[in-house]
Amino acid sequence: MSHTFLVQWTITPTIAPRPWLACNRCRTTRPFETSGKARLNANGRRLDAWLIYRCSSCDSTWNRPIFERRHVGDVDQATLHALQNNDDGWIEKVAFDIDGLRRNAGRVEEFAEVRLQKTILKAAVEPALHLEIALNLEMKTMLRTERLLSMELGLSRKRIAMLEQTGRISTTPSGKNALRRPVKDEMRVTIDLASESDRNAILSRAGP
Repeated sequence: MSHTFLVQWTITPTIAPRPWLACNRCRTTRPFETSGKARLNANGRRLDAWLIYRCSSCDSTWNRPIFERRHVGDVDQATLHALQNNDDGWIEKVAFDIDGLRRNAGRVEEFAEVRLQKTILKAAVEPALHLEIALNLEMKTMLRTERLLSMELGLSRKRIAMLEQTGRISTTPSGKNALRRPVKDEMRVTIDLASESDRNAILSRAGP
């Protein structure tokens, strides 16, 4: 029987990355923000698709290529339907695709703001002595693991560092400075709370 309280945190970034581009109207480099709209053009059997961005200062537009000169038969039907209907969910995934955006913009600004959903996967046998957090990342984020733990569990970063140094907090996969790096999908964080006087308060904050 386990004394480990197992929870899942589903993390969803809330602010899409912004490319910094030369704006012709502003005559300087400005951040551009996604408009939430896509554009699809057809030239015979060839298709071009873009995600439309707008300058944060003057509303000038920039078309971020999704694909170009693609034969209609090579575009899967789900993608084609999403583009034709400006599907919000599909467009959001493209907007948060930081790797794809970097291929078209030299400088990209990222944000650490997220929305969090907590789910209990397995309640612990009392007393609960360990906390295990399974992290489910909807899309990439710049939010560091230690900052996430600090915000959600009410632990100072100094205390998190102390728990790490004494081997009472660990990550899977492990790695040097894992807690000081951005959260990764399917990462697990385990905290030994056996000797912590505020164990119950931490456990309470970990769940929904």
